[in-house]
Amino acid sequence: MEKSIDKKGMPLATQIFIALVLGIIAGVAMTGQVQFVNGYIKPFGTIFLNLIKWVVTPLVFFSIMAGVISMKDIRKVGSVGVKTIIYYLCTTAIAITIGLILANSLKHVFPVLQTTDLAYKASKSANFMDTLVGIFPSNFFAPFVNANMLQIIVASLFIGFALLMVGSQKAAEFTAVETLNDIFMKVMEMIIKLSPIAVFCLICPVVAENGPAVLGSLAKVLLVAYIGYILHSIIVYSFSVKIFAGLSPIKFFKGMFPAIAFAFSSASSVGTLPINMDCAESLGADKDITSFVLPLGATVNMDGTAIYQGVCAVFIASCFGIELSLSQMLTVVLTATLASIGTAGVPGAGMVMLAMVLQSVNLPVEGIALVAGVDRIFDMGRTVVNITGDSACAVVVSAIERKK
Repeated sequence: MEKSIDKKGMPLATQIFIALVLGIIAGVAMTGQVQFVNGYIKPFGTIFLNLIKWVVTPLVFFSIMAGVISMKDIRKVGSVGVKTIIYYLCTTAIAITIGLILANSLKHVFPVLQTTDLAYKASKSANFMDTLVGIFPSNFFAPFVNANMLQIIVASLFIGFALLMVGSQKAAEFTAVETLNDIFMKVMEMIIKLSPIAVFCLICPVVAENGPAVLGSLAKVLLVAYIGYILHSIIVYSFSVKIFAGLSPIKFFKGMFPAIAFAFSSASSVGTLPINMDCAESLGADKDITSFVLPLGATVNMDGTAIYQGVCAVFIASCFGIELSLSQMLTVVLTATLASIGTAGVPGAGMVMLAMVLQSVNLPVEGIALVAGVDRIFDMGRTVVNITGDSACAVVVSAIERKK
């Protein structure tokens, strides 16, 4: 990770890890002082996330466009795209299956919480056709203003394809896209240098506010979810990078550590995108494929979130005394897999998906209130799985394309 070393020579991964540890220690020390932590420490983390949100939309736009034109062939873009979507859908389906199997095997350890007086207002979920229509932008600037990542991806693909069709006689346009991509990458690099401070300021309030809750009745539910996160990462990603790319799983996870540490503290797949790109390329993924696969994955690949859906669906059902049937579990698998497409890679997106999953099997949506208090802790783990899956896909697709 040569790019991630500052003037003093300390790797960014080390800085982030130190900040993570210090943030946890500070959070434990300030347990009970939530007002102070949220008022004077958390805002600095929020500033960092605001900067990330500001730069990430043009970054994704120009990154995917640069990835498309660097492939120089629309057929290659299609080949990479098909492999990427198949990989993402398969690993998401496996993830939700792991979550359901674990939760059903260990549901006897779940606490039975009080389900009266629960209140949770679910966001209105769109049907499939509304979602399909919503992918395509009707205004050039609206996707950037609303940070609609799927619409930005579609727009960048159309313009990238158009540039390829125009041909090499318009090389100036190719250069302009690559230059703009480099500019926004450099801006993001400047922002990422602040990440150790941001990690401290983001993790400290989480620990200060939720520390006691983790040790309480929901600790067992969190533990089951995290076992699922770890199993999926170790089994599915290790197997895929070893079989398809010949990459040692130990080397893969070691190379992914900077992105994993940042994702755990920020709980944002999109925010982790620049560090994740750096990690994926250092692990052997091709730059043109990384520029295409990772921004797409930050939006549509939600393996960790899928595991969370399975565990929480079984937990909420058990609290209401409901036994999920096999057909209902299959519905959960299908709904969670499809719902992952279009869920933004930002903190808290899993709650919206969980509402959709509960509604699909007629479970009380109010049950989300049972896990809402510690959703941030679920979110940190599931974000790590999400971004690790994105890089695994980039490494695998790069290896397959090279063999072709």
